[in-house]
Amino acid sequence: MAVYVYAVTSRDHPCRIDETAGVGSGGSTPRIVSTDRLRAVVSDIDEEIRPKRRDVAAHQAVQERLMKDGTPLPLRFGYTADDDQAVLRVLKDMEAAYLDVLERVSGCVEYHVKASMAEDLMLRRILDDLPGARSLNEEILGGSPDPRLPLELGRMVSTEVELRRAQAAEELSRSLAPLGREHVFHTAAGDDFLALSLLVDREDDEAAKALREQEGTRADGVEVRLTGPLPPYSFVS
Repeated sequence: MAVYVYAVTSRDHPCRIDETAGVGSGGSTPRIVSTDRLRAVVSDIDEEIRPKRRDVAAHQAVQERLMKDGTPLPLRFGYTADDDQAVLRVLKDMEAAYLDVLERVSGCVEYHVKASMAEDLMLRRILDDLPGARSLNEEILGGSPDPRLPLELGRMVSTEVELRRAQAAEELSRSLAPLGREHVFHTAAGDDFLALSLLVDREDDEAAKALREQEGTRADGVEVRLTGPLPPYSFVS
């Protein structure tokens, strides 16, 4: 029977998962597959697993339960194997690499930081700060028929938006990165100009407090959103 794989842990992790429910319509109880030095948390499945709300929640619940007793190597949602033997082969083949990563993330959690600025606020500030942009905008609003003006204003604003986003991202990164043992940048999407994951010691209350203090909308209009503590998804490769 195919198995769904949640995480890899060290052999001494207690893996107290008896009360958790697995993914899939049957909700098979997660169980352990072990080698001499590693464990994998798996459950039986008899269907193709898709990211339904119930299954994503079940996946995350197993990760959170494992996190209570140590730091696992969490697999992202959707990882499956043909059977227990296939899982054991991977554990044996990847043993040295898994043990290295487990040591690296031991005692840590992940915090994910995203930052954005509302586009309308940024545009207003650009027009306030740049006389050239403000003058072009006033000409356009005044009914100028020159077709070059909107293009010129668009180029000017676009350049300034990218500059300000880059400056804000650099500033935030400089202040946040030292709070983590490691950090990883992700591709920012939409209005976000920063997507950053930090590997933070779970007992470092000062780092957690400093991260929480950055959360919210700042006086300059930058909105910082914080998610965590999480299993260290961004640091298991």
